[in-house]
Amino acid sequence: MYLSNHIKSVCERFGISLQPARPYTATDKPVERWFRTLGEGLLAALPGYKGPDVHSRGLKPEAEAFFFLDELEQIIREWTGLYHRSRHRGLAVPEFPGLQLSPLEMLEHGITRAGPLMIPSRPDMALEFLEAEYVTIQHYGVEIDTLRYNGEALNDFRNQRSTLRGPHAGKWPVAVDSGDFSRVWFQDPCDNTWHELTWEHVAALGRPFSREAAAYARKLAAATHRFPDTRRALVELLDRWGAGLTANRTERRVAIRLSQERLRLSGDTADGQQTAEAAMELPAVQQVTARQRQEPAGIAVEAAGGEDDEDGECDASFPGEEDSSLVDEDEFYADAWETR
Repeated sequence: MYLSNHIKSVCERFGISLQPARPYTATDKPVERWFRTLGEGLLAALPGYKGPDVHSRGLKPEAEAFFFLDELEQIIREWTGLYHRSRHRGLAVPEFPGLQLSPLEMLEHGITRAGPLMIPSRPDMALEFLEAEYVTIQHYGVEIDTLRYNGEALNDFRNQRSTLRGPHAGKWPVAVDSGDFSRVWFQDPCDNTWHELTWEHVAALGRPFSREAAAYARKLAAATHRFPDTRRALVELLDRWGAGLTANRTERRVAIRLSQERLRLSGDTADGQQTAEAAMELPAVQQVTARQRQEPAGIAVEAAGGEDDEDGECDASFPGEEDSSLVDEDEFYADAWETR
């Protein structure tokens, strides 16, 4: 189990309690059970599936068709929508024995009985979830990974120490989006309003870039120039990637992630949607989704790869741990809240 300081701080700000799952208790970890459902119900039927181990790999799966990430995401979304509309015998209402519901019907029933969950929404709430970097505010602004950011919101705090104590004593928290490293956000401690701080050379660049791309550009600049210029290296790198030119697999991986981030920021996802829709027309994908659509209306059947666990499955040990003795819970939770 891993709990980062970032996750703990976000949960603390929103009043969310963190409760570690009990050891060897499958019902405490529904997400892991969903991974199994997804693997057995969908992924195993797709071409190119390699299985969880070498014994389930099959013969030359790399020779079969494969999907890009946006295509696979669309396939999973389509299958999940069908899955939530299929009946599960594990979902039942005590007042109506024998009535089997789909996950969507169970959700509607729960909202009808308990009411919807009211979550306060404000435009800057998303900034609360960003990773925080602790920096000093100088006369030129703040510096993160050798890049300098500035804004009028820093005028009242330049060359001053914050009231923070502990490992970040005297420093100021700045929210950073690793997908768009051209700007960061500073929260005014007086009225808690958020203010955007832009990179000093963002006007010359004219486009967003990721933190990973900035780090790679600095690495290239240090290797190719006697006096490294991060701005120049970043401009050349992004221009080359924009033309579809990548020098190696590392550049291609970073460029693909950056292009996906640009689509998310601009809201222009038409091309990606068309590609993903084309993947849904493949025979193998249609065969898997058709299996979910075969449920007749009004007839309760168990969904393929459903969430229903037998009693023996809930109490069973994990593979390779059949002979392991139960772990004392006090000993298991002794270091549960320690972070790396």
